[in-house]
Amino acid sequence: MSLAQKIIVTGGAGFIGSAVVWRLNEMGFDDILIVDRMDRTDKWKNLAPLRFADYIEAVDFLDFIDDYQDAETIFHLGACSSTTETDADFMLRNNFQYTKHVAEFAVTNGIRFIYASSAATYGDGSAGMEDVTEGLERLRPLNVYGYSKHLFDQWAARHGLFDRIVGLKYFNVFGPNEGHKGDMRSLVNKAFDQIRATGSLQLFKSADPGYKDGEFGRDFVYVKDAVDMTLHFMEPLAAGSGSDSTGGLFNVGSGRMNTWNTLADAIFAALDAPRNVEFIDMPEQLRDRYQYHTQADLTRIRDAGYTAETTPLDAAVQDYVRNYLVPGLHLGDGEERE
Repeated sequence: MSLAQKIIVTGGAGFIGSAVVWRLNEMGFDDILIVDRMDRTDKWKNLAPLRFADYIEAVDFLDFIDDYQDAETIFHLGACSSTTETDADFMLRNNFQYTKHVAEFAVTNGIRFIYASSAATYGDGSAGMEDVTEGLERLRPLNVYGYSKHLFDQWAARHGLFDRIVGLKYFNVFGPNEGHKGDMRSLVNKAFDQIRATGSLQLFKSADPGYKDGEFGRDFVYVKDAVDMTLHFMEPLAAGSGSDSTGGLFNVGSGRMNTWNTLADAIFAALDAPRNVEFIDMPEQLRDRYQYHTQADLTRIRDAGYTAETTPLDAAVQDYVRNYLVPGLHLGDGEERE
């Protein structure tokens, strides 16, 4: 892998994007173009410790995209990731149409294209959570964010692009550099503020009689693991290293489902605080589009040569809380903490 290659990271000031740039810097890469929208957030703080060659606003990138035909890899991680956004026109323009333009440019110019899909495409999970490119029409996302990601997955499949591009179905990623995300922050980040301010943590009651309060959950994956899985696909893999190994859809998760109670216990333990959980009613607007159980099947990414074990939830929460949230650090600030 040549350290001289030019890399584009859309969403490079965001949560996963800035973490990808951080790891690329650790690997010796810094000829990186950051594409993003700063808006009125503190995303710029994620970029401050990082090394990169240039920055361009996402709204301008497509106008100048032909200037970057010498790029070797595009990590397309920029999107509106709000699961409560209801402006479907905006979501389809931003998450679907924009992605199509960047993908077509990459494929036309022989540039490695790795993009963020989402586990939200799986909906309630009743159609399974297998990261295959066939039969995508059976999936029913529960919100317009998931649908915007699903729509591109379907488009790429119809156009036969998955032998050349990689889509990553991120599950519930948490970790440093997510502070700017507001309501879309992970529970770990929100809980840190809640517990420090009040000594207690609020969790939603179950609105499904099949689940007790706090005993439903998600596949929570630490951002450092998500980044390593992402960079695994930076270059096409050698022939024979796994079925469909150079392209396709791949789940990015821990491979484990942890309940909200388990996550809460890990957060209180990381803070050396006694457990104090209050269950509150789930908002009406979430009840019909809430995922009660997600768990990434990692078979395909394992078959594609990714062998590292994912970080156990308690260890990941402890690293995040004690080494980043308590001292108020971003990835790249100070020395690496493990």
